[in-house]
Amino acid sequence: MNWKQRLFQYIGAIALLGLALVGDGRVAAQDKPASDIPSCLVGSTCESQSFGLTQAELAAYPAPNVTQVYADQSVLYDRRYRRVNGPIDLHEAPNGPVAAQLGQGFNFVTITQEVDGWAQTAPDRWTRADALTNDVTVSTFAGFYLPETPLEYPVAWLLVNVQPSKTPGGEPSGSNPLRYRYTVVNLYATVIVDGWRWYQIGDAEWVKQTQVAKVLPVERFEAIDTERWFSIDLYEQVVIAYEGEKPVYATLVSSGMEAWSTNEGLFHVYIRYPRTVMTGAYGQPDFYYLEEVPWTMYFDDDIALHGAYWHDGFGYRRSHGCVNLSITDAKLLYEWAAPEFDTSVPDDTGPAVYVYSSGDYR
Repeated sequence: MNWKQRLFQYIGAIALLGLALVGDGRVAAQDKPASDIPSCLVGSTCESQSFGLTQAELAAYPAPNVTQVYADQSVLYDRRYRRVNGPIDLHEAPNGPVAAQLGQGFNFVTITQEVDGWAQTAPDRWTRADALTNDVTVSTFAGFYLPETPLEYPVAWLLVNVQPSKTPGGEPSGSNPLRYRYTVVNLYATVIVDGWRWYQIGDAEWVKQTQVAKVLPVERFEAIDTERWFSIDLYEQVVIAYEGEKPVYATLVSSGMEAWSTNEGLFHVYIRYPRTVMTGAYGQPDFYYLEEVPWTMYFDDDIALHGAYWHDGFGYRRSHGCVNLSITDAKLLYEWAAPEFDTSVPDDTGPAVYVYSSGDYR
């Protein structure tokens, strides 16, 4: 880490302290404080009271006013990704001498060709094809562009397939349509039931807060010194890209698990690669080796925003500290961030990255 990166982190820490002292005014007024939200107890007042918007009110804004991005097929399948089954030898050529070994771990390689039961993973690197799984199915998830004007209601992704309840805190209702994971919904109203927030997503359709990931833009603060910047909400598992004061793009991420949590603070992208190898935890049970990790932007030492071809668990923590994106999102944001880099300036840093948490896990 060079002196500029350490200075940015120090400035970020001061800014975060100031924000903590004035409360959470950073969060846009998309979600009311608990004191302003109606509440009830399951089985007593929830079913007997009327909550949320009426059919007529819902009809005025039937769907989120966002522009969905769809999977970029040209980058999803330009490579063949395979997981490694156990430790393997890597040979210089089919049936050739062993050039290297790859130990047991969470390991993935990319395949360029197959010849007589051998798979090529890199120049002068071959392994037995039967030591690898079938091609990985890459996630087709992608985020959305936000409108020029503020949203009428907060928006969120469903994190699970769910049949919404008829009332806040109620059981899933078989008469409600099945809503699928990754569906984008409006959050029309909020009710607190036994300490948990329940959101209205349709007519007599309510879901629990654990079933959604909300988009909560934050206000830009003085220490953010780039025109294009990111906020990463570790609680909601959402990244938002901004141009100046305006949020322009939002998507789901997967940040570090509890044992390898992603650090909060203000950082800057300091180096980036369209493809790179990631590896770590040598000799440990959590050893990993990942070839050609796509569209990588490092911002906190070895922690980066990058594409993940090995899972479709966006919206949940599951990484070794990095912030995983779908490949489509990773490429889009990598290219969107490009104007912030000045290749003529030595050690020039890229977009600011503000990492924070809008809530506490429980």
